This record gives sequence, C-alpha cells and structure tokens, in this order.
Amino acid sequence: MSADLTHFDPNSVGLKSNNIFGLPFKEAESALVLLPVPWEVTVSYRNGTSRGPEKIYDASMQVDLYDPDVVDGWKKGFYMMPIDKNIRKKSDFLRQCAELIISHLIDGGIVEDNHQLCGKQKEVNDGCVMMKNWVYEMTHSLLKKGKKVGLIGGDHSTPLGYIKALSEYHNDFGILQIDAHADLRVAYEGFIYSHASIMYNVLNEIPAVTKLVQVGIRDYCDEELDIIQQNPERIATYFDKQIKERQYEGDTWKVICDEIINQLPQKVYISFDIDGLDPKLCPNTGTPVPGGFEMEQIFYLFKILKASGRQIIGFDLNEVSTGEAGADSIDGIVGARVLYKLCNYLVG
Repeated sequence: MSADLTHFDPNSVGLKSNNIFGLPFKEAESALVLLPVPWEVTVSYRNGTSRGPEKIYDASMQVDLYDPDVVDGWKKGFYMMPIDKNIRKKSDFLRQCAELIISHLIDGGIVEDNHQLCGKQKEVNDGCVMMKNWVYEMTHSLLKKGKKVGLIGGDHSTPLGYIKALSEYHNDFGILQIDAHADLRVAYEGFIYSHASIMYNVLNEIPAVTKLVQVGIRDYCDEELDIIQQNPERIATYFDKQIKERQYEGDTWKVICDEIINQLPQKVYISFDIDGLDPKLCPNTGTPVPGGFEMEQIFYLFKILKASGRQIIGFDLNEVSTGEAGADSIDGIVGARVLYKLCNYLVG
C-alpha cells in the first residue's frame, strides 16, 4: 500500500494533522516506523528525557524535507506511533522510586541495609524488565511485518529489547555507538537495566552483536575501561580525547571515519545518544559532558558508513530533553534533524 501524495506539498509548512515531519503517511503505508519510548527511570543526573519523543515530534514540523545525502527518502514513508501514556506513567512512578535510592546512595547510605529501599529497587528492576519486554514485542511485531524500525527514547536503556528483536533477524551485526559515555557499567546504582549499563547488557545478552564500535567517549570509569581493554575483539572505543589529539596532529576526520567504519561488520545498528554531540547542541540532555562533536561531523561519519556498502539495519536516538527550558531549548530541534538523517539513511 502506498500513500496518495497528489495533494501533499513538500515545500509547504509541516502540518501536525499529519505525522512526524508533517508527512501524510499511515503506518501501513510507511517503510519505516518509529517507536517512541517515554522512559527515564534510571537517569542518574537530570530528568526530562521521557518527554523527548514529543519534543522531537513537535520540532520535526520545522525540518525541510530535502536531504542532499538521500534525496526523496521521505517518499518511502516515515510514521511515528502514538506515545504510550501507560509506559510514561509507569516511568514517572518508578522514577520517584529510583530518585529515593539515588539520593540515599549519594548521602553514603547502603541500600541493602534499608528494607523499604530494597523493595523499591526490586520494583524498579522489575519495571525495567517490563519495559524491555514491551519494546521487544512492539519492535518484533513491526519487523515481522517487514517494516524498518527506529526507536526514539527516552533514556539509553530503552533499545535493549529492540536490539534483541533484531538479533532474531540478523545473526551477525555491529553497533555504532555515538555517545559521551561508554555505558558499560554493571548494574549501575543497583539498577540492572540502567541507562549506564545498556552496552554491557547488549554484549552480555545478545551474542549476535559481534562488534561494538564506540565514538566520542569522554566520561567513563575504571571498570568500563577494563572491559574495553579486556575485549579488543568485540569492543573498539574511539575516545574523544584521542580523536581530538589525532586531529591536532594532522589526521583528517575522513581518515578517522574510514578507520572507525573498517572496524564494523557488514550489518550495522546505530545507537545515537545525543550527548555524543557538543553540549551546546543538547544543553538539557540528562548527563551533558564538555567536548563532543558538531552534528555535521556525525552526519559525515554516517555518509562514510553508507558509502562503504554496509547495511544499516536499525537505529535508536535517545537522551533528547528540553528540561526546564521548554520551547526555548534547541534540544528538540537538533534531535529532530538527527532523527531525519537517521531515517533517510535507514531507508536509503
């Protein structure tokens, strides 16, 4: 089934009465379906990412549809599913539980010594398993229909179920992770499915992911560095500091991009944490870190990835938040443009 575009003007204002980017597609007509996951239970610094999908949706109406890298990709159809309010309510409730635990830890307390907090910790962990299973079921159903799928978080814990679903269709693929953080902590703050543990859980639970290539990492702990150094065949990490120093000493970004892409297998999943960018572009993200990339640098990396002949099989975009700045924030605008580029490369 294809949409009737006879009366759609791609040069006109984006209509919210349509769907994401103002496009007039229904789910059945779309090659690519976007699943919003409004979840931020285990964020360890600032709230707001559970509202990321709606902020991206609102800002997407301002994105012009012409993309010189993938001309007319939108004509294949992009559709964003409605935000599940029950998932968001569950996230809001469990976030309150997690905040009590995090506050106790910051004050030097031990959760195991507090019966009430032990119960709340279990409740949080059980809720995160529920979310993981929900994402798996939703994305598995879409993949079964032959759809390409993009996931919009929420915090970075959200795509685990989707990556598991993909592993049932692709038995050997790599992940290209754009991020300020390594996300290789083991059950960070006692939360098994913490946003800071996503890549540890992927590597531990999904053997089909044969290579993790991390780009822009600049905030990590000794435990994560040990995991990286002990698994050179499965993890390749391009630290922000090393990338910048190589550029200062004469290496071009193209040389570094070619090297990054050469680390990846034929099939690639992109996991884009918006805090991989310079925080001036995402000032309200959950855990901003000085350093990072311009948006165009990452788009160039994607261009090199596509030109290499590798197949992009899916993506997630997460940690977009407008925080307290609301409509005055640039975060949603940047998130919408990153999302559009990811959509185009996935269908292109």
